[in-house]
Amino acid sequence: MPSLQHHTNIALQRGHVVGRRDFLRQITATGLAAGACNWTDVISASADDLRSRGMACILLWMQGGPSQFETFSPKPDHANGGETKAISTNVAGIQIAENLPHCAKVMDELAIIRSMTSKEGNHQRATYLLHHGYLPMGGVKFPTLGSNVAHQIGDAANQLPSYVRIGGRLPNSGSGGFLGVEYDPLVLNSAERMPQNTKPTTKLDRYHRRLGLLDSLQSSFAASGGSQVVGDHRKLTERAAEMILSPSMKAFDLDQEPGQLREAYGQGNFASGCQMARRLVEHGVTFVEVVSNGWDTHQDVFERTANLTGQIDQPMAMLIKDLKERGLLDKTLVVWMGEFGRSPRVNPRAGRDHYPKAFNAVVAGGGVQGGQVIGQTNAAGTEVTDRPVTVNDLFRTIYHTLDIDADHENMSRLGRPVKLVDGGEVVEELFG
Repeated sequence: MPSLQHHTNIALQRGHVVGRRDFLRQITATGLAAGACNWTDVISASADDLRSRGMACILLWMQGGPSQFETFSPKPDHANGGETKAISTNVAGIQIAENLPHCAKVMDELAIIRSMTSKEGNHQRATYLLHHGYLPMGGVKFPTLGSNVAHQIGDAANQLPSYVRIGGRLPNSGSGGFLGVEYDPLVLNSAERMPQNTKPTTKLDRYHRRLGLLDSLQSSFAASGGSQVVGDHRKLTERAAEMILSPSMKAFDLDQEPGQLREAYGQGNFASGCQMARRLVEHGVTFVEVVSNGWDTHQDVFERTANLTGQIDQPMAMLIKDLKERGLLDKTLVVWMGEFGRSPRVNPRAGRDHYPKAFNAVVAGGGVQGGQVIGQTNAAGTEVTDRPVTVNDLFRTIYHTLDIDADHENMSRLGRPVKLVDGGEVVEELFG
């Protein structure tokens, strides 16, 4: 990915011949560079001070739709449960799938919602819904959950972005929408290396001169009718320029973690993402999303899900333990979910198909009372029979936990007031 410095160098080299077309080409390239790292408003420079005042959220996103039967809602006594066995947890009476032995040991911190229900079984629409609380609507670019959280409880004093997504780009997961590009996530393909192009390639005074020249070029284009493009681009470059010079960049450096702790989180991209999420929360980041891909198990669901849960079980459990040991769990809400669940009946390819009618999600921290199960399905797992929880219920509960007014209205660019959540009710049982 070309760096901001690369494009300012181009501006220096071509400054005497830059026309509108050249400017647009350069501005687009630079915007794309920041697009792999979109910037957003953020929280306080002092993480300790922030944690004493406000909240943070870590979303563990299982892209593709995780099977509830092979994760937190096994059905070992019914044919629909397939070959997946259940294991006991450290909370009497609560069992989860055998694939999650580490999570079983921290069940006292987890609350399982086994009665999630939705009507969206299409990946694109369901991913959008579970990231925004709304379905796509022509003409309205809704902000994603992370953007709304950053907008509501972010603190612009921090030099790190307040919304970070680890695990690469996620189609239909959204952006800052009508809130603006400053509430887009910083997207990292992997936590196992520092963000690309985040070190100035020249001396500091020259670096600032280059930024000054870029701003001069932007002013010229803005005066020619490009004020909206320039305004958005300035927000990106200003945040980027501030961030890469910040001492808080060390939050992205996992090499600073003790080797023993790295081992405790386990191996792989998701493990590194969970550990970085904890570091970012410590450094005042408000919302971190860690993505695990590959959960669309239309075939070989038992083998594939065993492999996938093997990648997320230890890191998720260790994240909960690590946050608690550092005194961060009460102020950090952790949410595990995907866009829907999998079908109760195993198909002829030994897989499970899309099933939004009844699935599960898990929450921990943020004042949530762990060691409990909310809702249930029938013996076959086909119907919610107790305490259905809709997507709007879940979103309203997340905002409630983070001390955000879910009825707050933002004004879209079409002049339409849009609530953070339209309807739904808080799942009060989560709080004892």
